[in-house]
Amino acid sequence: MTRRSFPDGFLWGVAHAGHQVEGDNSDSDTWFAENVSPTVFKDRSGRACNNWELWREDVVLARDLGVTAYRFSVEWARVEPVEGVFDDAALDHYEAIVDEVIGQGMAPVVTFNHFTCPHWFAKRGSWLDPKAPELFARYCEQVMDRFGDRIAYAVTLNEPNLPHVLSWFDLPDFVRDLERRTLAAAAEAAGVDHYRLANVVLPEEIQMMEDGLAAGHRAARTAIKARRPGLPVGLSLAIMDDVVVEGADPAARDRKRAECYQPWLELARDDDFIGVQNYERVPFDSDGIVKPAAGAHVNVMGTEIEPLSLAGAVTYAFEIAQVPVLVTEHGMGTPDDTLRVAFIEPALAGLLDTVEAGIPVLGYCHWSLMDNFEWIFGYDFQYGLHEVDRQTFVRTPKPSAGVYAAIAEAHAVVSRD
Repeated sequence: MTRRSFPDGFLWGVAHAGHQVEGDNSDSDTWFAENVSPTVFKDRSGRACNNWELWREDVVLARDLGVTAYRFSVEWARVEPVEGVFDDAALDHYEAIVDEVIGQGMAPVVTFNHFTCPHWFAKRGSWLDPKAPELFARYCEQVMDRFGDRIAYAVTLNEPNLPHVLSWFDLPDFVRDLERRTLAAAAEAAGVDHYRLANVVLPEEIQMMEDGLAAGHRAARTAIKARRPGLPVGLSLAIMDDVVVEGADPAARDRKRAECYQPWLELARDDDFIGVQNYERVPFDSDGIVKPAAGAHVNVMGTEIEPLSLAGAVTYAFEIAQVPVLVTEHGMGTPDDTLRVAFIEPALAGLLDTVEAGIPVLGYCHWSLMDNFEWIFGYDFQYGLHEVDRQTFVRTPKPSAGVYAAIAEAHAVVSRD
């Protein structure tokens, strides 16, 4: 057994997102889509984890893990609930979080848009609207003017490539049909021709949506840099560790990479870092994706659990983007915390391998601080280091929280020789 230390300055963090934990985000597009009929969302978010009221408790939960970074998102729908009208009370709320995070000895990693957008923005067609980038940049300016001087890293967009990535999953036809019916129901309820969301995207609109998001990222980066040139700015991507089985033709794997990741990684070359978000390894043979063997341990998405997927995703991202990597999300969706306990340290040992190989990795944020609302899957998927009672909102640490805390405190992993 060998104890191996991470470099000085490496950040240990946890992550969560506004809509998934705050609750009652009623001016957002996702809230609206959850509450139409039919809807692809299995559950309504409702009060979620009640983080809007319990946010101080959650910052302390993170501090007690011994981490040095706290990633959270600002909800655009709360800051600008009506087009052109900015809510000072909402900005006060997020400013207080930033100040508390700093006061508790952690670096604020702020995501400006984690999928959800204002209801009024979705009524305009979301990122399909030609004015979307300038509207997003205007909101980013408001956030920067309030507390941009105190944040450590700015993540403009969370996983803008996710719909493209999910298009490679073998989802049943009824799910795709229900997504289409959800958007139609939302448009009818809102009284518009097209109601669009960034995380429920029609297949024929994926590329147009990504074009709008890419323009939004560029506009946001410019707006943020205009107010604080030295603030590190990037975006986060969903990156699976797509590998080719021995002897197979890599064409299918390479096509997925070209579609889902490469354009975004090339865009990130103009950024200060690339956020990598990894949960899966997906093997490819000459015909396409290879399904897990019978009896293999799998996560909630049905892919085989592989701790070294993080190292593979980070290595690939850096090869293309050539900018420092910040692991903005990594973890495991499973109701069985014993699997998560066994997963964390070998995954981080693999990440340290990449650091020792010369890849500049700024830090690691575990997803998630607590079990929360997982979009269309509702509350059935558990990624958290803490359980949350759905009635009382009491947070209870899982054994995996102790495992991660010990690694963060030691600033090291133990690898088997």
